[in-house]
Amino acid sequence: MRVSGLYFLYTIFFLLLGSDTRLIAQTSSYNKLVWFDEFNYTGLPDSAKWDYDKARGCPELCGWGNNEWQYYTWHRKENARVEGGQLIIEARKESFGDANFTSARLVSRNKGDWKYGRIEVRAQLPDGMGLWPAIWMLPTEKKYGIWPKSGEIDIAETVGYTPDSVYQTIHTGSYNGMLGTQKASLIPVPKLYSSFHTYSIEWTADYILFMIDGVGHQLFKRTPQDSDKWPFDQLFHLVLNVAVGGDFGGKKGVDEKVFPRQLKVDYVRVYQ
Repeated sequence: MRVSGLYFLYTIFFLLLGSDTRLIAQTSSYNKLVWFDEFNYTGLPDSAKWDYDKARGCPELCGWGNNEWQYYTWHRKENARVEGGQLIIEARKESFGDANFTSARLVSRNKGDWKYGRIEVRAQLPDGMGLWPAIWMLPTEKKYGIWPKSGEIDIAETVGYTPDSVYQTIHTGSYNGMLGTQKASLIPVPKLYSSFHTYSIEWTADYILFMIDGVGHQLFKRTPQDSDKWPFDQLFHLVLNVAVGGDFGGKKGVDEKVFPRQLKVDYVRVYQ
């Protein structure tokens, strides 16, 4: 699946007036392609663009992990590979290390880091109770402290117990899942698990607009002079992964009969 022409403009912008939500036409200021992976090769993900978060996660020590069940492997084609013009991240039921499931968590950290821009990922998400695939962004340098102080941008994630719907979410010091105050939208998506969709954000110094297939679904506005509410003036990188179980994904259990399951990514494009 290839789209002819890498330079184009969005014409959708989200305007919030009190409780009134309107779509108005607005030309994107981001039209220069600065980073991309079209996955037009075969083998392991391009090491010039992608690294891995590894093993089980360690919230207290390394700052990530949500009591998930999988072991994140690296340089292992069974869990992350490029074939047929797509990146495949595959969650599998198998013993590995101290876990009974494997998967991969790819990061562009220190190989693709941006402040502001339009970030687009065209992907097909996997279904299944207990699956937790995600396309998201984390701060590279943690300017304001460890999570959630320095922020998190969830471009698209889904969990098996809310089928056919995608979460798009902001976490900050003031707005986060630990407090139940995160800024989230749950959007029904037709043919979510059987078709590719384009998940994207338009991120400026004043707002983050969340989109699916070019349609705006949530606008998060900057609060001046308050990093607890707006830590999004620093470099962020992309994260692509499929988690199994965990505090969010496994809330209603894991169906071990659905494996293997794949997150398929057609392309990643970043414009500034």
